[in-house]
Amino acid sequence: MDGLIRHGTAAFRRANLALFAAGVSTFSLLYCVQPLLPIYGREFAVGAAESSLALSSSTGVLAFSLLFAGALSDVWGRKRLMTVSIFASSILVLLSAGAPSWPLLLAMRTLLGVTLSGVPAVAMTYLGEEMHAESIGLAMGLYIGGSAIGGMGGRIVAGVLSDHFGWRAGVAVVGAVGLLAGAVFARSLPHSRRFEAHPPDFAGLLGRYALPWRDPGLPWLFAEGFLLLGGFVTFYNYIVYHLMAPPYRLSASQVGLIFGIYLVGTFSSTWVGHLAGRIGRRRVLWTMFLLMLAGVALSLAAPLTWVVLGIAVVTFGFFAGHSIASSWVGRRAGAARAQAASLYMFAYYLGSSIAGSVGGLFYAAQGWLGVAGFVGAMWAAGLMIAWRLSALPPLDGERGGPSDFVALPGARSTSSPG
Repeated sequence: MDGLIRHGTAAFRRANLALFAAGVSTFSLLYCVQPLLPIYGREFAVGAAESSLALSSSTGVLAFSLLFAGALSDVWGRKRLMTVSIFASSILVLLSAGAPSWPLLLAMRTLLGVTLSGVPAVAMTYLGEEMHAESIGLAMGLYIGGSAIGGMGGRIVAGVLSDHFGWRAGVAVVGAVGLLAGAVFARSLPHSRRFEAHPPDFAGLLGRYALPWRDPGLPWLFAEGFLLLGGFVTFYNYIVYHLMAPPYRLSASQVGLIFGIYLVGTFSSTWVGHLAGRIGRRRVLWTMFLLMLAGVALSLAAPLTWVVLGIAVVTFGFFAGHSIASSWVGRRAGAARAQAASLYMFAYYLGSSIAGSVGGLFYAAQGWLGVAGFVGAMWAAGLMIAWRLSALPPLDGERGGPSDFVALPGARSTSSPG
């Protein structure tokens, strides 16, 4: 036996329950502030771009922290680091609910970027090490589905409770749910069977991060991560302002409930991830960018029904696209998967931080039309990159499915032999 986890087994069910809980906690803690941005603007007297820092400060620091979280997990172990990350982040969000000033709130949200970093890249690495190639697409889709529910749940809870009990109560409840999800994770995740601990080697870390850049496809996948989340977070940040302004004038509760559309992402990430594993990522990724562009166009229509439909289409395309790109990184990188996963997530969250704040300048200048144009330009670039990726020559044994990986020269394996 190769020791890999396969779908249909008890270990597969336990691993997916744990990583689903990790996705729920991580992304509810991170994104619970998104429907509160206009409320922060009023309470702390800040503009749209500055208010967006409540999210962008977290994702910006998270991006850089991810570069070191993978190396730390090589020493501590995957499960231990992810468990500490979930509990520390939940406690920090609970404390942020009592922040008396805008600078202190931003400081806590910035520190959250550090504590959260132990989950996203390490989860991808765990799946790459422990899951069989035939099961990784489905497992990654389920993990990203958990992130979709977490992002949705955090937004809905914070938005609805803010209307009735204030934003502090909403944030505190999200923190408490994070603690519960952490307990489920710690109890359910199977211990690594193919992990080998390595002594810290931060001097050689930079050299190891150079390895994925030798592959002709991985740098373009990193760029896709930047464009995917950068456009998505910008879209969601300022659609909140758009819906709470005339002519819609929706409340925070109503906007939060619209974010229930995130359930679409739970379905799309799993279904399209599994589909891409069978017919090939290169055949599916570019269609998701086309779908997101169609959603942006729908959001420009006047009727609220069309705007909501546009949000649903964007959400479907984003989670499916991320599921494809992230699993493709893990399989293509081979033995350098830990470094490639960290670089992908670095670009992913850096896009969120930079584009999420820059979008505020477009909103201040031209309202929702400006934001839609900015996001549309990002995803048009993503579409062109997806076409470039589809033209890459296939790897040895590649049929477009989950077996498409390449062993990069000089890479140090992070899993046990055989």
